[in-house]
Amino acid sequence: MHTEHLRNVRLGTLLLSWFIAAAVVSLVVIAMIAVGLLNREGSGGTFWGLLATAVGFAAGGYFAGWRAGAAPILYAVGMGLVSLVVWLLVNLIPGELLGAESWSVGAAYTAGLLLLQIVAAAIGGRLASRDARAASRSAS
Repeated sequence: MHTEHLRNVRLGTLLLSWFIAAAVVSLVVIAMIAVGLLNREGSGGTFWGLLATAVGFAAGGYFAGWRAGAAPILYAVGMGLVSLVVWLLVNLIPGELLGAESWSVGAAYTAGLLLLQIVAAAIGGRLASRDARAASRSAS
């Protein structure tokens, strides 16, 4: 059964799964700071930051896949697009209105981070949708 249709994507589930992903990324980063893998200033630790992002978005994708049971790739791409919108708003509002520094990084790093988010969310969503279908078959 092919489930990758836009009618299977719910905006509320998409936004909640992105929020869960961002919360898990934050929790993992705080844990890494507490353990000493990352420093509080944010310099260095690129590998650990990418690992935290992968874990967080896999958890968010897992939530979306379990909740919807369908379209894990579309949810993953949607989560990546939500990340772009949030990044734009975070750079626009404080950067332009308040005169604060923006979060500018290189284009290659931004594209790689976005791709990492999408792939991690797709893997988590695929695992969860498979688990959800298996659970529904065993319950019937």
